[in-house]
Amino acid sequence: MRKNYLLTPGPTPLPPQVSEAMARPIIHHRTPQFQVILKEATEGLKYIFQTKNDVFIFASSGTGAMEAAVVNLCSSQDTVITVEGGKFGERWTEICQSYGVNTEVIKVEWGKAVKPEEVEIRLKANSKIKAVFTTLCETSTGVVNDIKAIGRIVKDSGAVLVVDAISGLAAIDLKTDEWNCDLVVSGSQKGFMLPPGLGFISVSQKAWGIIKEARCPRYYFDLIKAKKALDKIDTPFTPAISLIVALNESIRLIKEEGLENVFRRHRLMAEATRRAIKAMGLSLYPSEDALSDVVTAVKVPEGVDGEKLVKTMRDVYGVTIAGGQSELKGKIFRIAHMGYIDEFDIILCISCLEKVLTQMGYKFVLGAGIKAAEEIFLKG
Repeated sequence: MRKNYLLTPGPTPLPPQVSEAMARPIIHHRTPQFQVILKEATEGLKYIFQTKNDVFIFASSGTGAMEAAVVNLCSSQDTVITVEGGKFGERWTEICQSYGVNTEVIKVEWGKAVKPEEVEIRLKANSKIKAVFTTLCETSTGVVNDIKAIGRIVKDSGAVLVVDAISGLAAIDLKTDEWNCDLVVSGSQKGFMLPPGLGFISVSQKAWGIIKEARCPRYYFDLIKAKKALDKIDTPFTPAISLIVALNESIRLIKEEGLENVFRRHRLMAEATRRAIKAMGLSLYPSEDALSDVVTAVKVPEGVDGEKLVKTMRDVYGVTIAGGQSELKGKIFRIAHMGYIDEFDIILCISCLEKVLTQMGYKFVLGAGIKAAEEIFLKG
């Protein structure tokens, strides 16, 4: 018999209460009963986004919410800034270019955070920049960016700040309003502890002024339609009813714990994972000043087959972590510590990692990683 454990940066494990909520009988979405559910969900999302502005729900992955941000803000031949420090920063550029939007790309070395002053330089050089597209947590590299500092810079310009918080929201701090984030997008399968299928997007008053003038073609992802519907506690198209029911259960769990406690738990698990990795003689991939509390990216040691390592943990022992993407394929592995993951999941994962590395010939003191992680958890 083999149990399966999921420690990937999305999808993440589901709490039993969330799974139970999805199993409830379906209801029709154009009813007073669903209006109550939708209102609860949108108000709950405002709590997690830390915003007083509207938050919209789409039946899509987080990438759908990213596309919604682009098509609602931009017109063909507009110029925007995109910050590329990994696969998901690159996605902003790819979406923009698909709609004929000109992109001034800030290329950031993978494993490092963008320097906010680079954004400031670009904005000062071009007053016609419409938007700045950034990423809170770049899960392909395990890096977190300083969105607060970038927000201070963008707020005094004519541009709006757009943040991909798909991996970070409900796991690490993002004060949408206080940090001057105009559009924040997220998805259900990460810190929200849900299956994939819901995309979220918050919209500031500053952003609405630009949205009303934007001319990119859009239909399903039209935020103006979504706003008209939400004002009536409705959706313009058929929503993912069962996922929204489960979303309310997830939000309830997060509220019960409290956002600050959620952030603290993720910091603790991240620190334990990092200490374990270093105790095993392994090296973290990101620079020390850019480490994310959502996922830990680790360099594969010399002489070890990185792809085989991930495959063996998954297929032989049932412990699923993530490998590297694109140019990092086979060069790093990633252990997620977000959502419905606790300290004993981390201990189990480190134990499996130690076992497989030993089998693959990597030399270190067996048990060193587990000991280091336990010491962090004992300190609390």
